[in-house]
Amino acid sequence: MTNQRRTDADTVDDVLAALADPTRRTLLDLLSARGQATATTLADGLPISRQAVVKHLAVLEAAGLVGNVKVGREVRYSVRPEALDTTARWMAALAVDWDRRLAKIKRFAEAAERLAASDPQ
Repeated sequence: MTNQRRTDADTVDDVLAALADPTRRTLLDLLSARGQATATTLADGLPISRQAVVKHLAVLEAAGLVGNVKVGREVRYSVRPEALDTTARWMAALAVDWDRRLAKIKRFAEAAERLAASDPQ
């Protein structure tokens, strides 16, 4: 058995894949608002079965977005923010990089515009 270490890139990939589904985003929103909930409680407010909710929660859990704890016979799910924080940091770094690139393009365009305006043709 190989002991593989999860990278931030793996986490971001899993989070983005999990959040691509609108039902999973809804489940994450519901859990965020409620703190903790069972699959049955979550399914009560959705047009899908409890079994479908459990499958979606398994994807969210595999991505590190939710965790669960067993309380008696109930399994209660809650949001785990670490994977989302990792993804948010990646997105923020990406935004900074794009802002820098766009500022450079803007400087080139403005310089070209000034040059064209000063050319007496």
